Amino acid sequence: MLRTEVSGEGELTTPLPLEHRVAHITLPLWLRATKRAVDVLGAAFFLIGGLPCFLVIAAGVWLSSPGPIFYVQKRAGRGGRSFDFYKFRSMRVDSDDLLTSFLDSDPEAKLRWQRYQKIEKDPRVTAFGQFIRRTSLDELPQFWNVLKGDMSLVGPRPCMPQQRDRYGVYWHHYCAVKPGLTGLWQVSGRNRLTYRQRVELDAKYVETLSPWGDFFIFFKTIRVVLGANDAH
Repeated sequence: MLRTEVSGEGELTTPLPLEHRVAHITLPLWLRATKRAVDVLGAAFFLIGGLPCFLVIAAGVWLSSPGPIFYVQKRAGRGGRSFDFYKFRSMRVDSDDLLTSFLDSDPEAKLRWQRYQKIEKDPRVTAFGQFIRRTSLDELPQFWNVLKGDMSLVGPRPCMPQQRDRYGVYWHHYCAVKPGLTGLWQVSGRNRLTYRQRVELDAKYVETLSPWGDFFIFFKTIRVVLGANDAH
């Protein structure tokens, strides 16, 4: 088992061993086939069973602020290929301009953004958006990404193409699998972790990937979401 230690300041003190920083990673065919079968069955179950919930959330987004119901963004998938990533929209449509002006006016928030790529009390997020983020309901459209084959139920969280440099030597770990609806760092601290720590945990996930590990992460995610801890 690979080991990751965290200091009081939230920085990694023990990175993954050098021998695990491989140039290329290939998963066995049986493992990829098993993950895909579970993904299709799981995504279909949640999409069909959760349809009433989808309609209620869509109405809430539509009524809470002007703009589209879904937020679509390019993310990096398996092999580094980009795909359209779906979420229920939780931000105002002028979110980019709001973020720039907010960070320029608050140096402390800017440092936090650079370290975590997240900020508390985000001015871009609507009131209804805060609710669906805190409960992770904004992520539900990603079951469609899973059904399409862009994503998996469990894996590294999909990053934006411009975030590739943040992965450094671990980029090949990220590209070896499909990004996930949830992952190891979602059940290991969520937003208390720096971006670097998330990358290390994503690499650890790939190195130790197994069907049983995926089941553990997915069902632990449900417990974390119900507790609504660290979600913003």
